[in-house]
Amino acid sequence: MKMQNKNSAGKTGKPRLLVLGCGDVGMRLLPLLRDKFRIFAVTTQEERRQALRDAGAIPVIADLDRPATLARIARLAQTIVHLAPPQSDGDVDRRTRNLVAILPDGARLVYVSTSGVYGDCDGEWVDETRPLRPRNARAVRRVDAERTLRAWAKRAHGRVAILRVPGIYGDGRLPVERLKNGTPALHRNDDVYTNHIHADDLARMIVAALFRGASCRAYHAVDDSEMKMGDYFDAVADALALPRPPRLPFDVLRQQVSPMMLSFMSESRRLSNRRIKEELGVRLRYPTVADGLKK
Repeated sequence: MKMQNKNSAGKTGKPRLLVLGCGDVGMRLLPLLRDKFRIFAVTTQEERRQALRDAGAIPVIADLDRPATLARIARLAQTIVHLAPPQSDGDVDRRTRNLVAILPDGARLVYVSTSGVYGDCDGEWVDETRPLRPRNARAVRRVDAERTLRAWAKRAHGRVAILRVPGIYGDGRLPVERLKNGTPALHRNDDVYTNHIHADDLARMIVAALFRGASCRAYHAVDDSEMKMGDYFDAVADALALPRPPRLPFDVLRQQVSPMMLSFMSESRRLSNRRIKEELGVRLRYPTVADGLKK
């Protein structure tokens, strides 16, 4: 499917792509798209300019927390990948709302959200039609971002595909320090189902959503693994030749972990990835965590 874009890039003839929140996943995404697009990567850090250039992007200094800086990216591109997380406080995603204020009509956007929007599902299988019931402030802000972008798409004749992402792992994204510190995991009787995706597969899913994602449609960006959180930590420990974490009952462990980690340990769900495979044609390079840890 050929993607249309009104903003060409001068002599290159390539359409323009704007990437916001170009961290680890964004850097994995750039090599997959730099031959197809002239890529502009937004950063707030001057020192990241060279790394972005080396990866094939044109750095743009702008800050979603400072609306006055966003004029330079308004109408810069008709295709956008929004990887920036919400700010750390409040019930609304002010960053996404600031972005929507400068998005051009008719733009096409992929938003990387979180599977936390479903809240606790008591270990049940979940597809994208399940009602959103976020239980923590981070997920509440993500729901606000999704709704803000859907409303923009309908109002401005734009297109937004939403990827709901669980725990991302890969090189540089493994819980090494946690394991070295001996931070406990949940006892098997109290453990929760978690979901995973290798960072490289997530980057490929973003590309698929750019070209084939339907507007205002959500997709689970998740692999085929069906495992509990403690089993994930055990698998990483075994792969890295580190001690497996001790297992504790929930009531004991809650006194020893951070509130953020406790929130993850209080939600259990299993995400279906049928839609992203059947509708976007995604083929996983790392179908399970075991496959990804062999890399």
